[in-house]
Amino acid sequence: MTPTTSPSRPDTRPGSRVPALGALLRDGGIWADWAAAVGLVVLVVVFQIANPTFLSSGNIRSMLVASAILVVLSVGQTFVVLTGGIDLSVASAMTFGAVLFGFGISHGWGIAGCGVLAVLGGALIGVVNGLLIGHGRITDFVVTLGSLSAASGLALVIADGKPVTVVSVPLLMLSTGGVGIIGWTVLVAAVVAVLAHLVLFRTRWGTHVFAAGGSPEAATATGISVPAIKIAVYTVCGVLAGLAAILLVARVGAAEPAANTSFLLNSVAAVVLGGVSLVGGRGSVLGPVLGALLLTALSNGLTLLGVSPFYQPVAVGTVVVLAALLTRFRK
Repeated sequence: MTPTTSPSRPDTRPGSRVPALGALLRDGGIWADWAAAVGLVVLVVVFQIANPTFLSSGNIRSMLVASAILVVLSVGQTFVVLTGGIDLSVASAMTFGAVLFGFGISHGWGIAGCGVLAVLGGALIGVVNGLLIGHGRITDFVVTLGSLSAASGLALVIADGKPVTVVSVPLLMLSTGGVGIIGWTVLVAAVVAVLAHLVLFRTRWGTHVFAAGGSPEAATATGISVPAIKIAVYTVCGVLAGLAAILLVARVGAAEPAANTSFLLNSVAAVVLGGVSLVGGRGSVLGPVLGALLLTALSNGLTLLGVSPFYQPVAVGTVVVLAALLTRFRK
């Protein structure tokens, strides 16, 4: 009998490392998982060659501070996407929280009270989203699209369409202080990312989040309440949007009632670049963090090269589509 071989099995015998490495590099799933890391390295090399000031300590600090808000929002978005959902209201929830912060300031509240109010405002949007999606069984796209509009409208009504200037020494220190090139806002974002990783990968609740996203039917069969998980993850996303609102007010020095949709688009883009499956059940926290850093580096590098800001959304969109194409090869 003629022996048969399986061409799909890589050769793992001693001396066959080169073919095995080649097969690994040809695996599109590997590139999808590490798209953000590889893309970030490539961008750093290209922009440093094009402009030697790109990796200067001042510019690195500027990029890290600029990425802090997006990192916090992307981590919140990650919780939602891991369950197979999406939160289109995350930027509006942040704006709503910022306006509530300004409302507190204008009524003589202290910074701590205003911060709590901002977080509670974001949490309120998240709880409403979670209840309508989890128990109301309404599509996440429709619910969060509606809350996007509602939160934006409420922000305009509360602020009467006018920004509130916030002058505060603690907020000024939060936005400008730090240790070396690491600003305080960057440390806040890093703590959020670390805590999110521990919750998702070191707790039973985190396992339930992955299970609810991977197979809701199987999760229900094992006793997991998928509606409760939905409410929880949207609440987490709302709370982090409220925290991002505090960082935004500290950075801008004012509570702006106008929603910045770029934060929404970039938070979803960072999650896609980070290799989180849009159908749920697979992903990490590090990936979206790297995705947020990549998008910030891309914007910063193009600005240093004198590229018109009108072209920057085109570049971001192209990068995201390429990352989405890579996910087709993930097993």
